[in-house]
Amino acid sequence: MSKNKYLFPLILVTSLFFLWAFLHNINPILIPHLKKACNLSDTQSSFIDLSVYLAYFMVAIPAGLFMHKFGYKKGIIIGLVLYAAGAFLFIPAASERSYTFFLFALFVIASGATFLEAVANPYVAVLGDKETSAQRLNFAQSFNGLGSFVAPIIGGRFILSGIEHSAQELKSMSPLQMNNYLQSEANTVKIPYLVIGIGVIVLISLFLFTHIPDVKSDDSEADTHSVGTNFSIRVLRYSHLRWSVIAQFFYVGAQVGVGSFFIRYAKYVAGVSEKDAAFLWGAVAMVGFMAGRFIGTFLMRYINPSRLLSFYAVINIVLLLIALNTKGNTALYAVIGVPFFMSIMYPTIFALGIKGLGEETKIAASFLVMSIIGGAFSPLLMGLISDKTGNIQIAYWVPLVCFVIVLYYGLKGHQVKTNVTLNRVL
Repeated sequence: MSKNKYLFPLILVTSLFFLWAFLHNINPILIPHLKKACNLSDTQSSFIDLSVYLAYFMVAIPAGLFMHKFGYKKGIIIGLVLYAAGAFLFIPAASERSYTFFLFALFVIASGATFLEAVANPYVAVLGDKETSAQRLNFAQSFNGLGSFVAPIIGGRFILSGIEHSAQELKSMSPLQMNNYLQSEANTVKIPYLVIGIGVIVLISLFLFTHIPDVKSDDSEADTHSVGTNFSIRVLRYSHLRWSVIAQFFYVGAQVGVGSFFIRYAKYVAGVSEKDAAFLWGAVAMVGFMAGRFIGTFLMRYINPSRLLSFYAVINIVLLLIALNTKGNTALYAVIGVPFFMSIMYPTIFALGIKGLGEETKIAASFLVMSIIGGAFSPLLMGLISDKTGNIQIAYWVPLVCFVIVLYYGLKGHQVKTNVTLNRVL
């Protein structure tokens, strides 16, 4: 099959990057929103991230095995069906104003996104020259950036009400007034998620009638005589993959932690309203994130990906030190600057982690997807720190430590050990 015949399927698969980006980047809106609508603490509101990343952890390996057995296309269809179902579940969850129901709906959406991500990342990586896989994956992930900035802008416009009552005002409400207020807050998610569900159904139709070639990985670099569930753990014999899983765990923890509590952080350090903070996160921070992907892809033509990863990690450590030790606009824009420099991290860690794994790439990809469970623990820890101290700013030590781990990976952990053999573990 000629490369031209790969073009439309590649474009279609690249569109999937928008969906899981939207899922992850709507969470900074849902966290303060459901905190209001369901009367939650910071720790309880962090369960939103927990439900999403728990799904990744639980579904990633089954998704990879399913994809290995049945191919890319069926994995994509299953992922889209789950994504649409979860979106539609938001409607009864809002009617019931049940936080548990919301968390279940998010778990279903995230399960679908896990299938999509387990398919799309390795598909893009193997569809071309292996030496440029990091560049190609960064380019595809640049479209992921579109969902990154669209989600908080749409969420800020259509989900956040902008009504921020003080504790005293809430206490003065009658039970009926309180119930009406909370229900009106919960109901704002219904239309956006209805539209999302319908949009995904349209995408399912496109995939059903499009030929998706099941491109094979280069099997010259890894053993392929035994492919199946029995080698799923053995793939971790590669030290660069093990370190990639660790680095991805901490990177995603940093990414999620920085964004999830930004609206609360902006209010604390600079007195910014929730709608204004949502706009800043979407229109400035996430646009920077998207621009960072394109610029990073370009820079990788001249700079080794691991060196660029290390350099960006150092910059983010410095920015978070500023964010932890200042107030006002200085602190606010230090955090807003972080996404630009974390933009290349996920796809670069991913590409370096699956390098040289051949047919085992599919299972390795599942471990890397599974590792983003780090996104569940970071905001949970930050919520606990905030509730304990009453200071959300202090909680930003958590993503700073995560970037230190990423720095180590960029400097040393990514290195491929060429003396690893299959016989060693058989």
